[in-house]
Amino acid sequence: MCGGCRSGKMAEAEQRKKIPLVPENLLKKRKAYQALKATQAKQALLARRERKGKVFQFKRLECFVYDAWRQRRDSVRLRRLNVKPHALEMPDKHSLAFVIRLQKINGVSSLVQQTIARLRLKKMFSGVFVRVTPANLRVLRIVEPYVTWGFPNLKSVRELILKRGQARVNNKTVPLTDNTMIEEHLGKFGVICLEDLIHEIAFPGEHFQHIARFLRPFQLSVARHATKNRAGFLKEMGSPGYRGERINQLIRQLN
Repeated sequence: MCGGCRSGKMAEAEQRKKIPLVPENLLKKRKAYQALKATQAKQALLARRERKGKVFQFKRLECFVYDAWRQRRDSVRLRRLNVKPHALEMPDKHSLAFVIRLQKINGVSSLVQQTIARLRLKKMFSGVFVRVTPANLRVLRIVEPYVTWGFPNLKSVRELILKRGQARVNNKTVPLTDNTMIEEHLGKFGVICLEDLIHEIAFPGEHFQHIARFLRPFQLSVARHATKNRAGFLKEMGSPGYRGERINQLIRQLN
């Protein structure tokens, strides 16, 4: 065997001998400390999961209580409508109303939900034209805490239809840019162009219901900060309910 190999083996043996040995009591302490830390981490994880579960259950209970309160409030409000028929008086000079949905309807009474669906206001900040009749006034009073409504003028009607007017044709949403399409679907009611459509909406006649159903609900423009600062945005827009002719200001703000 050569001298170099012998010296290498001797150096390796010396290095093995220099490895420090850990006392047995210190090893036991290390194992106990690691076991303690693992137990503490497991307990913290279980406590965190239990806390999240309690928070989730509390939120569900809170939502249930809030929904029950809204349903009870709606039932009381609707019962009062039957006691106060004088609050449903017909206006003298107005025959057209524009309704805009402002509030969510989660947890409200089934009557309110059905009325919102009947008005086709399925989305927030959507609006529809409604003819002013005693029956429609009662419908508007049912959903009054969740919508705002008033009497639009000819300028507001024209601006809404020209900018956001859409129709439902063959289960497709089509913009109102073709008079041929309008004449094809509404020609039997004497409406052959966009100006006729605007006039029939602004001054409701006997075929108003068919023409209004031909139009899709108007999806109004909402500021980007509305989702972040909802309270401030609703304060800027005003409270739900009847507005009268002040609805024209809101239409210009959201159109």
